Amino acid sequence: MASFSAIGVSGVGPSSTSFKTRDLPFSPRSLSFSSTISGEKITSKASSGSHRRAPVIVSPKAVSDSRNGQTCLDPDASRSVLGIILGGGAGTRLYPLTKKRAKPAVPLGANYRLIDIPAYASNLGGYKNEGFVEVLAAQQSPENPNWFQGTADAVRQYLWLFEEHNVLEFLVLAGDHLYRMDYERFIQAHRETDADITVAALPMDEKRATAFGLMKIDEEGRIIEFAEKPKGEQLKAMKVDTTILGLDDERAKEMPYIASMGIYVVSKDVMLDLLRDKFPGANDFGSEVIPGATSLGLRVQAYLYDGYWEDIGTIEAFYNANLGITKKPVPDFSFYDRSSPIYTQPRYLPPSKMLDADVTDSVIGEGCVIKNCKIHHSVVGLRSCISEGAIIEDTLLMGADYYETDADRRFLMAKGSVAIGIGKNSHIKRAIIDKNARIGDNVKIINGDNVQEAARETDGYFIKSGIVTVIKDALIPTGTII
Repeated sequence: MASFSAIGVSGVGPSSTSFKTRDLPFSPRSLSFSSTISGEKITSKASSGSHRRAPVIVSPKAVSDSRNGQTCLDPDASRSVLGIILGGGAGTRLYPLTKKRAKPAVPLGANYRLIDIPAYASNLGGYKNEGFVEVLAAQQSPENPNWFQGTADAVRQYLWLFEEHNVLEFLVLAGDHLYRMDYERFIQAHRETDADITVAALPMDEKRATAFGLMKIDEEGRIIEFAEKPKGEQLKAMKVDTTILGLDDERAKEMPYIASMGIYVVSKDVMLDLLRDKFPGANDFGSEVIPGATSLGLRVQAYLYDGYWEDIGTIEAFYNANLGITKKPVPDFSFYDRSSPIYTQPRYLPPSKMLDADVTDSVIGEGCVIKNCKIHHSVVGLRSCISEGAIIEDTLLMGADYYETDADRRFLMAKGSVAIGIGKNSHIKRAIIDKNARIGDNVKIINGDNVQEAARETDGYFIKSGIVTVIKDALIPTGTII
Protein backbone atom coordinates (compact mmCIF):
# COMPACT_ATOMS: atom_id res chain seq x y z
CA MET A 1 0.00 0.00 0.00
CA ALA A 2 1.07 3.55 -0.63
CA SER A 3 0.45 6.54 1.58
CA PHE A 4 1.12 10.24 1.47
CA SER A 5 2.30 13.19 3.49
CA ALA A 6 -0.03 16.09 4.10
CA ILE A 7 0.12 19.46 5.74
CA GLY A 8 -2.99 21.46 6.62
CA VAL A 9 -3.40 25.22 6.77
CA SER A 10 -6.60 26.77 8.04
CA GLY A 11 -8.38 29.97 8.68
CA VAL A 12 -8.36 33.70 8.32
CA GLY A 13 -7.69 35.92 11.31
CA PRO A 14 -5.73 35.67 14.54
CA SER A 15 -7.75 32.81 15.99
CA SER A 16 -7.21 30.54 13.00
CA THR A 17 -5.22 27.34 13.24
CA SER A 18 -4.01 24.76 10.76
CA PHE A 19 -2.61 21.30 10.87
CA LYS A 20 -0.33 18.84 9.23
CA THR A 21 -1.13 15.19 8.63
CA ARG A 22 0.65 12.28 7.04
CA ASP A 23 0.40 8.73 5.77
CA LEU A 24 -2.87 7.15 4.83
CA PRO A 25 -3.04 3.79 3.10
CA PHE A 26 -4.29 3.33 -0.44
CA SER A 27 -4.91 0.16 -2.38
CA PRO A 28 -2.18 -0.97 -4.81
CA ARG A 29 -2.36 0.35 -8.38
CA SER A 30 -0.24 0.38 -11.58
CA LEU A 31 1.12 3.36 -13.50
CA SER A 32 3.23 3.85 -16.62
CA PHE A 33 5.31 6.67 -15.14
CA SER A 34 8.93 6.24 -14.14
CA SER A 35 10.99 8.14 -11.60
CA THR A 36 14.35 7.96 -9.88
CA ILE A 37 15.54 8.70 -6.39
CA SER A 38 18.95 10.35 -6.52
CA GLY A 39 20.43 10.41 -3.03
CA GLU A 40 17.94 12.42 -0.98
CA LYS A 41 16.55 14.33 -3.92
CA ILE A 42 13.44 13.09 -5.71
CA THR A 43 13.51 13.55 -9.46
CA SER A 44 11.11 12.32 -12.10
CA LYS A 45 11.39 11.45 -15.75
CA ALA A 46 9.20 10.20 -18.55
CA SER A 47 10.07 7.07 -20.46
CA SER A 48 11.91 9.16 -23.05
CA GLY A 49 14.36 10.29 -20.41
CA SER A 50 13.70 14.00 -20.91
CA HIS A 51 12.56 16.32 -18.14
CA ARG A 52 9.53 17.56 -20.08
CA ARG A 53 7.50 15.20 -22.22
CA ALA A 54 6.39 15.85 -25.74
CA PRO A 55 2.73 16.89 -26.12
CA VAL A 56 0.41 14.01 -25.31
CA ILE A 57 -3.08 13.03 -26.32
CA VAL A 58 -4.94 12.63 -23.05
CA SER A 59 -7.02 9.49 -22.59
CA PRO A 60 -10.31 10.07 -20.77
CA LYS A 61 -9.43 7.13 -18.53
CA ALA A 62 -6.38 9.02 -17.36
CA VAL A 63 -8.29 12.02 -16.11
CA SER A 64 -11.33 10.65 -14.31
CA ASP A 65 -11.88 9.11 -10.89
CA SER A 66 -12.98 5.81 -12.38
CA ARG A 67 -12.96 2.70 -10.20
CA ASN A 68 -11.82 0.62 -13.15
CA GLY A 69 -8.31 2.02 -13.42
CA GLN A 70 -5.28 1.11 -11.37
CA THR A 71 -2.44 3.22 -10.04
CA CYS A 72 1.05 2.62 -8.73
CA LEU A 73 2.77 5.92 -8.12
CA ASP A 74 6.55 5.91 -8.52
CA PRO A 75 7.87 7.52 -6.42
CA ASP A 76 4.91 6.73 -4.19
CA ALA A 77 2.90 9.51 -2.63
CA SER A 78 4.32 9.05 0.87
CA ARG A 79 7.68 10.28 -0.42
CA SER A 80 6.73 12.60 -3.24
CA VAL A 81 3.53 14.52 -2.39
CA LEU A 82 2.85 17.07 0.33
CA GLY A 83 -0.82 17.80 1.05
CA ILE A 84 -2.04 21.17 2.28
CA ILE A 85 -5.47 21.14 3.91
CA LEU A 86 -7.09 24.58 3.83
CA GLY A 87 -9.44 24.91 6.77
CA GLY A 88 -11.41 27.83 5.37
CA GLY A 89 -12.04 31.35 6.57
CA ALA A 90 -14.12 32.83 9.35
CA GLY A 91 -17.05 30.49 8.66
CA THR A 92 -19.66 33.25 8.62
CA ARG A 93 -22.11 31.19 6.54
CA LEU A 94 -21.98 28.40 9.13
CA TYR A 95 -22.53 30.73 12.06
CA PRO A 96 -23.49 30.06 14.87
CA LEU A 97 -21.81 26.65 14.53
CA THR A 98 -18.53 28.53 14.12
CA LYS A 99 -19.12 30.88 17.05
CA LYS A 100 -16.84 28.92 19.39
CA ARG A 101 -14.81 26.79 16.99
CA ALA A 102 -12.98 26.89 13.67
CA LYS A 103 -14.89 25.57 10.68
CA PRO A 104 -12.86 22.33 10.35
CA ALA A 105 -13.73 21.46 13.97
CA VAL A 106 -17.51 21.51 13.41
CA PRO A 107 -18.97 18.07 14.34
CA LEU A 108 -20.24 15.86 11.52
CA GLY A 109 -22.10 12.56 11.29
CA ALA A 110 -22.43 11.81 15.04
CA ASN A 111 -18.78 10.84 15.69
CA TYR A 112 -16.69 12.95 13.31
CA ARG A 113 -15.58 16.49 12.48
CA LEU A 114 -15.33 18.23 9.10
CA ILE A 115 -11.55 17.97 9.05
CA ASP A 116 -11.72 14.17 9.22
CA ILE A 117 -12.96 14.02 5.62
CA PRO A 118 -9.85 15.37 3.82
CA ALA A 119 -7.54 14.09 6.55
CA TYR A 120 -8.73 10.48 6.17
CA ALA A 121 -6.32 10.14 3.27
CA SER A 122 -3.37 10.76 5.56
CA ASN A 123 -4.08 8.06 8.17
CA LEU A 124 -2.16 9.81 10.98
CA GLY A 125 0.12 6.85 11.56
CA GLY A 126 -0.74 4.47 8.75
CA TYR A 127 -0.40 0.75 8.51
CA LYS A 128 3.19 0.89 7.29
CA ASN A 129 4.50 4.36 8.15
CA GLU A 130 4.41 6.57 11.21
CA GLY A 131 2.79 9.91 10.47
CA PHE A 132 2.54 13.30 12.07
CA VAL A 133 0.18 16.21 12.57
CA GLU A 134 1.41 19.78 12.62
CA VAL A 135 -0.86 22.74 13.32
CA LEU A 136 0.06 25.88 11.39
CA ALA A 137 -1.59 28.98 12.79
CA ALA A 138 -2.23 32.20 10.92
CA GLN A 139 0.56 34.58 11.81
CA GLN A 140 2.04 38.04 11.42
CA SER A 141 5.70 38.56 10.62
CA PRO A 142 8.09 41.42 9.78
CA GLU A 143 7.85 40.37 6.13
CA ASN A 144 4.05 40.16 6.17
CA PRO A 145 2.09 41.92 8.94
CA ASN A 146 -1.26 40.65 7.63
CA TRP A 147 -3.24 37.58 8.61
CA PHE A 148 -4.09 35.07 5.88
CA GLN A 149 -5.96 36.94 3.16
CA GLY A 150 -7.14 33.90 1.21
CA THR A 151 -6.20 30.40 0.11
CA ALA A 152 -3.18 31.36 -1.98
CA ASP A 153 -1.93 33.86 0.59
CA ALA A 154 -2.16 31.24 3.36
CA VAL A 155 0.03 28.87 1.34
CA ARG A 156 2.42 31.67 0.34
CA GLN A 157 3.05 32.65 3.96
CA TYR A 158 4.17 29.09 4.72
CA LEU A 159 6.16 28.43 1.54
CA TRP A 160 9.34 28.71 3.58
CA LEU A 161 8.23 25.58 5.43
CA PHE A 162 6.67 23.70 2.52
CA GLU A 163 9.70 24.05 0.25
CA GLU A 164 11.87 22.27 2.81
CA HIS A 165 10.03 19.04 2.01
CA ASN A 166 11.64 17.00 -0.75
CA VAL A 167 8.55 16.37 -2.86
CA LEU A 168 7.39 16.61 -6.48
CA GLU A 169 3.89 17.99 -5.96
CA PHE A 170 1.64 19.79 -3.51
CA LEU A 171 -1.88 18.44 -3.04
CA VAL A 172 -4.19 21.30 -2.02
CA LEU A 173 -7.39 20.19 -0.29
CA ALA A 174 -10.40 21.95 1.21
CA GLY A 175 -11.33 21.33 4.84
CA ASP A 176 -15.07 21.97 4.53
CA HIS A 177 -16.17 19.57 1.77
CA LEU A 178 -17.84 16.17 2.09
CA TYR A 179 -16.58 13.67 -0.51
CA ARG A 180 -14.37 10.60 -0.91
CA MET A 181 -11.70 10.80 -3.60
CA ASP A 182 -8.84 8.48 -4.47
CA TYR A 183 -6.00 11.01 -4.32
CA GLU A 184 -3.54 8.56 -5.87
CA ARG A 185 -5.52 8.60 -9.12
CA PHE A 186 -5.68 12.38 -8.95
CA ILE A 187 -1.89 12.53 -8.66
CA GLN A 188 -1.47 9.89 -11.36
CA ALA A 189 -3.54 11.95 -13.80
CA HIS A 190 -1.37 14.98 -13.03
CA ARG A 191 1.79 13.04 -13.89
CA GLU A 192 0.45 11.18 -16.91
CA THR A 193 -0.77 14.37 -18.57
CA ASP A 194 2.49 16.19 -17.75
CA ALA A 195 0.45 18.96 -16.14
CA ASP A 196 1.77 21.90 -14.18
CA ILE A 197 -1.54 22.16 -12.29
CA THR A 198 -4.45 19.71 -12.17
CA VAL A 199 -7.86 20.92 -11.00
CA ALA A 200 -10.50 18.51 -9.67
CA ALA A 201 -13.68 19.11 -11.67
CA LEU A 202 -17.26 18.17 -10.88
CA PRO A 203 -19.76 17.57 -13.72
CA MET A 204 -22.78 19.87 -13.47
CA ASP A 205 -26.22 20.27 -14.94
CA GLU A 206 -27.45 23.71 -15.99
CA LYS A 207 -29.51 24.29 -12.82
CA ARG A 208 -26.57 23.90 -10.43
CA ALA A 209 -23.90 25.34 -12.71
CA THR A 210 -24.86 28.98 -12.07
CA ALA A 211 -23.71 28.69 -8.43
CA PHE A 212 -20.14 27.60 -9.25
CA GLY A 213 -16.98 28.69 -10.95
CA LEU A 214 -17.02 26.89 -14.32
CA MET A 215 -14.20 25.80 -16.60
CA LYS A 216 -13.92 25.21 -20.31
CA ILE A 217 -11.56 22.55 -21.70
CA ASP A 218 -10.08 21.59 -25.04
CA GLU A 219 -10.11 18.12 -26.60
CA GLU A 220 -7.25 16.99 -24.33
CA GLY A 221 -8.93 18.07 -21.10
CA ARG A 222 -6.73 21.14 -20.78
CA ILE A 223 -8.44 24.14 -19.16
CA ILE A 224 -8.62 27.13 -21.48
CA GLU A 225 -11.24 29.40 -19.89
CA PHE A 226 -12.82 30.21 -16.51
CA ALA A 227 -16.12 31.89 -15.61
CA GLU A 228 -17.34 32.68 -12.09
CA LYS A 229 -21.05 31.87 -11.57
CA PRO A 230 -22.06 32.67 -15.16
CA LYS A 231 -25.67 33.18 -16.26
CA GLY A 232 -27.56 33.44 -19.53
CA GLU A 233 -25.46 33.47 -22.68
CA GLN A 234 -22.25 33.41 -20.69
CA LEU A 235 -23.40 30.16 -19.07
CA LYS A 236 -24.23 28.56 -22.42
CA ALA A 237 -20.78 29.54 -23.70
CA MET A 238 -19.19 27.43 -20.94
CA LYS A 239 -20.69 24.13 -22.16
CA VAL A 240 -18.10 21.43 -22.75
CA ASP A 241 -18.01 17.89 -24.08
CA THR A 242 -17.63 16.02 -20.79
CA THR A 243 -17.06 12.72 -22.62
CA ILE A 244 -13.50 14.01 -22.98
CA LEU A 245 -13.12 13.51 -19.24
CA GLY A 246 -14.71 10.08 -19.16
CA LEU A 247 -18.49 10.53 -18.89
CA ASP A 248 -20.65 8.34 -21.12
CA ASP A 249 -22.81 9.98 -23.78
CA GLU A 250 -25.99 9.96 -21.69
CA ARG A 251 -24.37 11.48 -18.60
CA ALA A 252 -22.50 13.98 -20.74
CA LYS A 253 -25.81 15.33 -22.10
CA GLU A 254 -27.18 15.69 -18.56
CA MET A 255 -23.97 17.28 -17.26
CA PRO A 256 -22.53 19.58 -19.94
CA TYR A 257 -20.61 21.80 -17.49
CA ILE A 258 -17.65 21.26 -15.19
CA ALA A 259 -17.11 23.18 -11.96
CA SER A 260 -13.92 23.58 -9.98
CA MET A 261 -13.95 21.75 -6.63
CA GLY A 262 -11.20 23.93 -5.18
CA ILE A 263 -8.90 20.90 -5.00
CA TYR A 264 -5.59 20.96 -6.86
CA VAL A 265 -2.36 19.09 -7.55
CA VAL A 266 0.41 21.60 -8.25
CA SER A 267 3.99 20.75 -9.19
CA LYS A 268 6.29 22.07 -6.48
CA ASP A 269 8.44 24.33 -8.67
CA VAL A 270 5.33 25.72 -10.35
CA MET A 271 3.75 26.57 -6.99
CA LEU A 272 6.86 28.37 -5.76
CA ASP A 273 7.19 30.33 -9.01
CA LEU A 274 3.51 31.34 -9.20
CA LEU A 275 3.12 32.49 -5.62
CA ARG A 276 6.48 34.21 -5.22
CA ASP A 277 7.31 35.58 -8.65
CA LYS A 278 4.39 35.56 -11.07
CA PHE A 279 1.53 36.49 -8.71
CA PRO A 280 3.06 37.74 -5.44
CA GLY A 281 -0.06 39.76 -4.62
CA ALA A 282 -2.70 37.13 -5.45
CA ASN A 283 -4.82 36.01 -2.49
CA ASP A 284 -6.99 33.27 -3.97
CA PHE A 285 -6.21 30.15 -5.98
CA GLY A 286 -9.56 29.75 -7.74
CA SER A 287 -10.09 33.30 -8.96
CA GLU A 288 -6.53 34.55 -9.37
CA VAL A 289 -3.67 32.02 -9.39
CA ILE A 290 -5.22 29.20 -11.46
CA PRO A 291 -6.69 31.49 -14.20
CA GLY A 292 -3.41 33.40 -14.16
CA ALA A 293 -1.44 30.21 -14.73
CA THR A 294 -3.65 29.42 -17.71
CA SER A 295 -3.03 32.86 -19.20
CA LEU A 296 0.73 32.30 -18.84
CA GLY A 297 0.47 29.17 -20.99
CA LEU A 298 1.06 26.63 -18.24
CA ARG A 299 -0.60 23.26 -18.66
CA VAL A 300 -3.63 23.39 -16.36
CA GLN A 301 -5.49 20.11 -16.62
CA ALA A 302 -9.01 19.10 -15.52
CA TYR A 303 -9.54 15.88 -13.57
CA LEU A 304 -13.09 14.57 -13.47
CA TYR A 305 -14.55 13.52 -10.12
CA ASP A 306 -17.97 12.00 -10.73
CA GLY A 307 -19.01 11.08 -7.19
CA TYR A 308 -20.82 12.53 -4.22
CA TRP A 309 -19.49 15.96 -3.26
CA GLU A 310 -21.00 18.66 -1.10
CA ASP A 311 -19.64 22.04 -0.08
CA ILE A 312 -21.03 22.14 3.45
CA GLY A 313 -20.33 25.81 3.99
CA THR A 314 -23.91 26.86 4.79
CA ILE A 315 -26.33 25.82 7.54
CA GLU A 316 -28.77 24.31 5.03
CA ALA A 317 -26.07 22.35 3.16
CA PHE A 318 -24.56 21.18 6.45
CA TYR A 319 -27.95 20.05 7.75
CA ASN A 320 -28.81 18.19 4.53
CA ALA A 321 -25.40 16.51 4.36
CA ASN A 322 -25.76 15.19 7.90
CA LEU A 323 -29.31 13.95 7.46
CA GLY A 324 -28.26 12.43 4.12
CA ILE A 325 -26.26 9.73 5.92
CA THR A 326 -29.56 8.28 7.22
CA LYS A 327 -30.98 7.79 3.73
CA LYS A 328 -32.24 4.29 2.80
CA PRO A 329 -31.14 1.98 1.27
CA VAL A 330 -27.92 3.78 0.33
CA PRO A 331 -26.87 7.00 2.09
CA ASP A 332 -25.55 10.00 0.19
CA PHE A 333 -22.20 9.57 1.93
CA SER A 334 -21.22 6.39 3.76
CA PHE A 335 -18.91 6.10 6.74
CA TYR A 336 -19.07 2.30 6.37
CA ASP A 337 -16.84 1.88 3.30
CA ARG A 338 -14.16 -0.59 4.43
CA SER A 339 -12.00 0.14 1.38
CA SER A 340 -11.58 3.82 2.33
CA PRO A 341 -12.46 4.36 5.99
CA ILE A 342 -12.82 7.75 7.63
CA TYR A 343 -10.64 8.13 10.71
CA THR A 344 -11.29 10.38 13.68
CA GLN A 345 -10.02 11.01 17.19
CA PRO A 346 -10.54 7.92 19.38
CA ARG A 347 -12.55 8.84 22.45
CA TYR A 348 -12.90 5.43 24.14
CA LEU A 349 -16.53 6.01 25.04
CA PRO A 350 -18.90 3.28 26.20
CA PRO A 351 -21.55 1.88 23.84
CA SER A 352 -24.76 3.86 23.50
CA LYS A 353 -27.60 2.75 25.77
CA MET A 354 -31.21 2.83 24.56
CA LEU A 355 -33.90 2.08 27.15
CA ASP A 356 -37.43 1.50 25.76
CA ALA A 357 -36.62 3.90 22.90
CA ASP A 358 -38.26 3.91 19.45
CA VAL A 359 -35.50 4.72 16.97
CA THR A 360 -36.04 4.66 13.19
CA ASP A 361 -33.92 5.76 10.20
CA SER A 362 -31.31 7.35 12.44
CA VAL A 363 -27.61 7.29 13.23
CA ILE A 364 -26.57 7.16 16.90
CA GLY A 365 -23.06 8.14 18.04
CA GLU A 366 -20.99 6.70 20.85
CA GLY A 367 -21.72 7.02 24.55
CA CYS A 368 -25.37 8.12 24.31
CA VAL A 369 -28.06 7.50 26.96
CA ILE A 370 -31.53 7.45 25.37
CA LYS A 371 -34.59 6.78 27.54
CA ASN A 372 -38.16 5.95 26.47
CA CYS A 373 -38.34 8.47 23.64
CA LYS A 374 -38.96 8.56 19.88
CA ILE A 375 -36.21 9.37 17.39
CA HIS A 376 -36.89 9.44 13.65
CA HIS A 377 -34.67 10.43 10.72
CA SER A 378 -32.07 12.07 12.93
CA VAL A 379 -28.36 12.05 13.70
CA VAL A 380 -27.54 11.82 17.41
CA GLY A 381 -24.02 12.89 18.39
CA LEU A 382 -21.76 11.35 21.00
CA ARG A 383 -22.65 11.61 24.72
CA SER A 384 -26.20 12.75 23.91
CA CYS A 385 -28.64 12.37 26.80
CA ILE A 386 -32.33 12.24 25.80
CA SER A 387 -34.97 12.01 28.51
CA GLU A 388 -38.32 10.23 28.73
CA GLY A 389 -41.13 11.29 26.43
CA ALA A 390 -38.95 13.34 24.07
CA ILE A 391 -39.63 13.33 20.32
CA ILE A 392 -36.71 14.00 17.95
CA GLU A 393 -37.52 14.29 14.23
CA ASP A 394 -35.40 15.36 11.23
CA THR A 395 -32.82 16.74 13.63
CA LEU A 396 -29.06 16.83 14.12
CA LEU A 397 -28.03 16.55 17.77
CA MET A 398 -24.30 17.17 18.14
CA GLY A 399 -24.13 15.74 21.65
CA ALA A 400 -21.79 16.88 24.42
CA ASP A 401 -18.11 17.28 25.21
CA TYR A 402 -18.45 15.73 28.65
CA TYR A 403 -20.84 13.89 30.99
CA GLU A 404 -22.42 15.55 33.97
CA THR A 405 -22.43 13.54 37.18
CA ASP A 406 -25.56 12.79 39.21
CA ALA A 407 -24.33 15.32 41.75
CA ASP A 408 -24.04 17.94 39.00
CA ARG A 409 -27.60 17.26 37.90
CA ARG A 410 -28.99 17.47 41.43
CA PHE A 411 -27.19 20.77 41.97
CA LEU A 412 -28.55 22.20 38.70
CA MET A 413 -32.07 21.06 39.54
CA ALA A 414 -31.87 22.58 43.02
CA LYS A 415 -31.05 26.01 41.60
CA GLY A 416 -33.66 25.75 38.84
CA SER A 417 -31.25 25.22 35.97
CA VAL A 418 -31.18 22.50 33.29
CA ALA A 419 -28.81 19.59 32.71
CA ILE A 420 -27.03 19.03 29.40
CA GLY A 421 -29.22 17.13 26.95
CA ILE A 422 -32.88 16.97 25.93
CA GLY A 423 -35.45 17.31 28.74
CA LYS A 424 -38.59 15.26 29.36
CA ASN A 425 -41.47 15.50 26.89
CA SER A 426 -39.64 17.96 24.63
CA HIS A 427 -40.34 17.95 20.89
CA ILE A 428 -37.61 18.91 18.41
CA LYS A 429 -38.11 18.92 14.65
CA ARG A 430 -35.93 20.12 11.75
CA ALA A 431 -33.24 21.59 13.96
CA ILE A 432 -29.54 21.52 14.77
CA ILE A 433 -28.74 21.31 18.48
CA ASP A 434 -25.09 22.19 19.04
CA LYS A 435 -22.92 20.62 21.71
CA ASN A 436 -23.55 21.00 25.44
CA ALA A 437 -26.96 22.60 24.84
CA ARG A 438 -29.39 22.41 27.76
CA ILE A 439 -32.94 21.84 26.57
CA GLY A 440 -35.47 21.94 29.44
CA ASP A 441 -38.63 19.85 29.92
CA ASN A 442 -41.66 20.39 27.69
CA VAL A 443 -39.71 22.51 25.19
CA LYS A 444 -41.00 22.69 21.61
CA ILE A 445 -38.49 23.51 18.88
CA ILE A 446 -40.68 22.99 15.83
CA ASN A 447 -40.76 26.38 14.05
CA GLY A 448 -44.55 26.19 13.81
CA ASP A 449 -44.72 29.62 12.12
CA ASN A 450 -42.28 28.50 9.41
CA VAL A 451 -39.91 31.41 10.04
CA GLN A 452 -37.09 31.33 7.48
CA GLU A 453 -34.58 33.73 9.00
CA ALA A 454 -34.20 34.98 12.58
CA ALA A 455 -31.25 36.00 14.78
CA ARG A 456 -32.09 35.41 18.43
CA GLU A 457 -28.60 34.98 19.78
CA THR A 458 -29.44 36.28 23.24
CA ASP A 459 -32.16 33.62 23.45
CA GLY A 460 -29.70 30.93 22.38
CA TYR A 461 -30.71 30.21 18.79
CA PHE A 462 -30.77 31.28 15.15
CA ILE A 463 -33.07 30.31 12.30
CA LYS A 464 -31.54 30.01 8.84
CA SER A 465 -33.36 28.58 5.81
CA GLY A 466 -36.12 27.51 8.19
CA ILE A 467 -33.70 25.40 10.28
CA VAL A 468 -33.50 26.24 13.99
CA THR A 469 -29.92 26.11 15.26
CA VAL A 470 -29.42 26.12 19.03
CA ILE A 471 -26.04 27.60 19.93
CA LYS A 472 -23.31 25.63 21.68
CA ASP A 473 -23.66 25.77 25.50
CA ALA A 474 -27.05 27.51 25.16
CA LEU A 475 -29.82 27.10 27.72
CA ILE A 476 -33.41 26.75 26.48
CA PRO A 477 -35.61 27.01 29.59
CA THR A 478 -38.40 24.60 30.44
CA GLY A 479 -41.63 25.27 28.55
CA THR A 480 -40.01 27.36 25.78
CA ILE A 481 -41.69 27.26 22.34
CA ILE A 482 -39.62 28.13 19.27
